[in-house]
Amino acid sequence: QVQLVESGGGLVQAGGSLRLSCAASGRTFSSYGMGWFRQAPGKEREFVASISSSGGVTYYADFVKGRFTISRDNAKNTVFLQMNSLKPEDTGIYYCAGSRFGPASTLDRRYDYWGQGTQVTVSS
Repeated sequence: QVQLVESGGGLVQAGGSLRLSCAASGRTFSSYGMGWFRQAPGKEREFVASISSSGGVTYYADFVKGRFTISRDNAKNTVFLQMNSLKPEDTGIYYCAGSRFGPASTLDRRYDYWGQGTQVTVSS
């Protein structure tokens, strides 16, 4: 069983930056593919970014390319999402997810474990 705990959310003005962290329990973190998803009010959850178990492969949703960067530190069982040039439409709850399937995936059904989410609010 893996537990995921997100942190780093908050309120920021448009154009600002935030860095989300997701700390994972367990000894098998380095074998897990990890992802970030988000859900805006009244909308379905959507894929944001993912990273393979080794960190060598990453995927991004088109709407965050060039602005967000996913990374991981397997020694610290942590995955990060650096978010720059934030826009009001980036507002939502951001969820960290872990997949026993090592390669990065854009599909939420591939993920076995989910954090409780962290709120990101971008004001205009």
